[in-house]
Amino acid sequence: MGKGSNIEWTESTWNPVTGCNKISPGCSHCYAERLAKRLKAMGQVDYRNGFQLAVHEQSLQLPLAWKKPQMVFVNSMSDLFHESVPEDFIQRVFAVMNEVRIHTFQILTKRAERLAAIANKLLWPPNIWMGVSVETKHYNFRIDHLRNVPASTRFISFEPLLASVGAINLNGIHWAIVGGESGPKARPIQKEWVIEIKEQCNDAGIAFFFKQWGGINKKKTGRLLDGKIWNQVPTRTPAIP
Repeated sequence: MGKGSNIEWTESTWNPVTGCNKISPGCSHCYAERLAKRLKAMGQVDYRNGFQLAVHEQSLQLPLAWKKPQMVFVNSMSDLFHESVPEDFIQRVFAVMNEVRIHTFQILTKRAERLAAIANKLLWPPNIWMGVSVETKHYNFRIDHLRNVPASTRFISFEPLLASVGAINLNGIHWAIVGGESGPKARPIQKEWVIEIKEQCNDAGIAFFFKQWGGINKKKTGRLLDGKIWNQVPTRTPAIP
C-alpha cells in the first residue's frame, strides 16, 4: 500500500520526484519545503539535498506492488511538470500509472504551460486525474491550459486560496477543491471567496470539496462551511484488475 496521507482528498502519496522552487504566491509558505527540511534533518535518503529537485528511480515501480485499490496523490513533495524533470521520466511515471489501473492517480501542477505542451505525448487512461493549482484570479489561465489536456477527469485546487478568483470558466472541469492556507504565517481566507467558487460549481454541476479554513491551527478552524462538510468527489472509474 502507498504511504498514507493526511490530505483530505486523497488516500496515499507517491513521490518519484521530490523538491521544487517557488513560482507564484501560493508557493510562499510551501508545506512540502518545510517537511523536506525536517526529513533531511532526520536523515531520509531521498531528502539528503533538502528541497532541491531530484528524481528517484528506486521509487518509480512502487505502485506495482500495491494490491489494494486506492487514491494516490502523485508527487505531493514536488511538481511532476517542473521544467527540470526530464520528459522521458514523466513518460515513465505515466507508464507505471497506465500499468496499474486499479489505482486512481491524482496529479497536481502549477506548471500548466508545460503540462499542455507535452500532454499529447502521454497516455491518459481514466484512472489518471489531472489538476492545476489556482490561488488568485491572476492564475486562472492555468485552467485554460488544463481544459485542453485529454484527461477524463480534470480538477482545480484553489489552495491556498488567497483572493477572489472571480468568474471561472468551468467547461471541461469535473472537480474543485478549495482550502485556506495552514501552518506558520498562514494568510487568511475569506468566506465570500469560497462561496463564490461553490456557487459556480453548483451552477455548472461540478463536484465541490472544501478542504479546510486553515490558519495556524487548521484542526481548530475545521472544515465546516455553512454548518456542513463538503466532500464531493467525481465518480471514480471502476477498478481494472
